Amino acid sequence: QEKLSCNPRKENGSHVVLCELGNPMKAGAQITVDMELSVSGLEDMGDAITFHLQLRSKNSPSPTDTSVTVPVEAQAEMELRGNSLPATTVLPTGWHRVEGSRRLEDHGVKVEHVYQLHNKGPSTVSGITLRLAVPSRLGGRILLYLLELGTEGGMNCTDPPDLNPEQV
Repeated sequence: QEKLSCNPRKENGSHVVLCELGNPMKAGAQITVDMELSVSGLEDMGDAITFHLQLRSKNSPSPTDTSVTVPVEAQAEMELRGNSLPATTVLPTGWHRVEGSRRLEDHGVKVEHVYQLHNKGPSTVSGITLRLAVPSRLGGRILLYLLELGTEGGMNCTDPPDLNPEQV
């Protein structure tokens, strides 16, 4: 029930942690060691990481080797938030869209939809794809006229094929 003194270092391109278990140690002694390791940067390590353990003694000509493979599981909770500005839009019953017009107000009331994708952790994420389906037509008629698409925060977007077809 003693705390070990361990020293991390690099050896032959590998990260090594050297722990002194006892000196001198009696013949036939049995020791149990519980180790807690904190490893960062595992996002690109694949699905497992292997720890190679080696017991060396000055009295033994060859070290004892064993390996422990631990599965790597990245966890991240993603949250999508969205709102519309204005939250409610009502067109007058007699309103009609003006065909061929390039004025925004002739196509309806401007409504801005804002979506935020948040990573609640604990792991970092990369390579996220968000597909957002927006109903632009209903019964063959225009429901929402998609005017523009913008992003913030280093994200890439692909414009939908029906984005601003009349170049308003």
